[in-house]
Amino acid sequence: MHGFAVALQPEHLLLALIGCTVGTLVGALPGLGPVNGVALMIPLAFNFGLAPTAALILLVSVYYGCMYGGRISSIVLNIPGDEPAMMTTLDGYPMARAGRGGEALGLSAVASFVGATIATIGLTLFAPLLVTVAIRFGPAEYFALFMLAFATIGGVTSGSFTKSFIAACLGLLLGTVGIDPVSSVARYTFGWYELYDGIDYLVALIGLFAISECLLFLERDQHQRVAPMQLGSAVPGMRQSLSCASTIGRGSVIGFIAGVLPGAGASLGSFLSYVLEKRWWGSKGRFGSGDPRGVAAPESGNNAAAGGALIPMLSLGIPGSGTTAILLALLLSMNITPGPLLFEQQPEMVWGLVAALFIGNVMLLVLNIPLVGLFAKVLQAPSWFLMPMVVLVAFVGVYSLNNSPFDLYMMLAFGVLGYVLRKLEIPTVPVVLGLLLGGQMEFNLRRAMAITGGDWSILWSSGISIGIYLFAITLLVAGLIYAWLVKQRLE
Repeated sequence: MHGFAVALQPEHLLLALIGCTVGTLVGALPGLGPVNGVALMIPLAFNFGLAPTAALILLVSVYYGCMYGGRISSIVLNIPGDEPAMMTTLDGYPMARAGRGGEALGLSAVASFVGATIATIGLTLFAPLLVTVAIRFGPAEYFALFMLAFATIGGVTSGSFTKSFIAACLGLLLGTVGIDPVSSVARYTFGWYELYDGIDYLVALIGLFAISECLLFLERDQHQRVAPMQLGSAVPGMRQSLSCASTIGRGSVIGFIAGVLPGAGASLGSFLSYVLEKRWWGSKGRFGSGDPRGVAAPESGNNAAAGGALIPMLSLGIPGSGTTAILLALLLSMNITPGPLLFEQQPEMVWGLVAALFIGNVMLLVLNIPLVGLFAKVLQAPSWFLMPMVVLVAFVGVYSLNNSPFDLYMMLAFGVLGYVLRKLEIPTVPVVLGLLLGGQMEFNLRRAMAITGGDWSILWSSGISIGIYLFAITLLVAGLIYAWLVKQRLE
């Protein structure tokens, strides 16, 4: 109830509404997705001097809004707004081609609402339970957790495990730049005092995602026009959701579990929800040719996974997805350390955020039903208008962080790095995870070594550590099997 008192403040309600609207628009743009949407809004949050609670409500609203919006381009254009929305194209676009686009959008909005709401309820119930376990963690146990996150790094993206591993190692290398946490010796700063505090997470994020995306846009055909499509009414889709209630329920549970697992995220939640639902119905379904259940299952799955990914981020400081890695960067930059003590030291922020998620879900449902046509028309805006706006927001926002031209140069350097990585089909999200988690991983390793005088056995001396290592190995093997199954499916 105290959380709702915080979330219902006029300022927080306005920020939630702005975040939901912007997130839906950004999510609808092909290729941007929640990672870019949240990364672009972080500089604005700092520029307007928002308090941590207000900034987190804004960005998480953008996060949820992007998960909603990703389905729009999937259904209307057969172009996923992001990776989790890929499965929605299989049945959503055939429905749109058959003149049932509005029905598909309405059904997906309801499925997204139910999935996100179930995930938020799960966050309310299970995050405090996870905290009671996390309080018993020492430096060795936290090091094991970071090993768990990196062991499952391949599940964050749809690329190969080898390339994801290379990207994670690059992020770890970048994370060593700055002052050594124990000896206070400057490392890899090349005499630049601006690097003594390390590489700024936010500058790297905006460069890797927003600037690299603009560079990629310069390569594409700027004169492509999208043929308009008659969407129709969304009301039939809302009625159709009643007949898909069991599908939405199963997809929500599967997606929530996938979201809680570090490194799994919404992509796995969407894929599993669709595949298992297709197996459930067998020959009785028309999956792949416009079956409404093929829209309801992945949409409920990916939105439930989005909420589930917040649990390890808030409770353990381990991001469950690429977007929660960016939210982790925001909290760290505000001197707030996610973990078991967060619920005790910042209860108004945690429960205010949870209450804002419930409110934001209702806002998104109300926005997405009557404004379906408006959001879809944004997809037809020319890129020569959209991309300069992205660059403008990036430059102004990054400069406002520290009023430093050096940050602008760093942002451009990371933009070029992100462009090269994406041309080589090396995912950028593991780079972010390595940069974010590398410092804390090294710090906990050094603390564990200091406690025992260099005895490595402390890393596996407790039952919690052994359990985490076994879980990491299980997820690693499961991820390799999953990648093999996907490869076989594509062949």
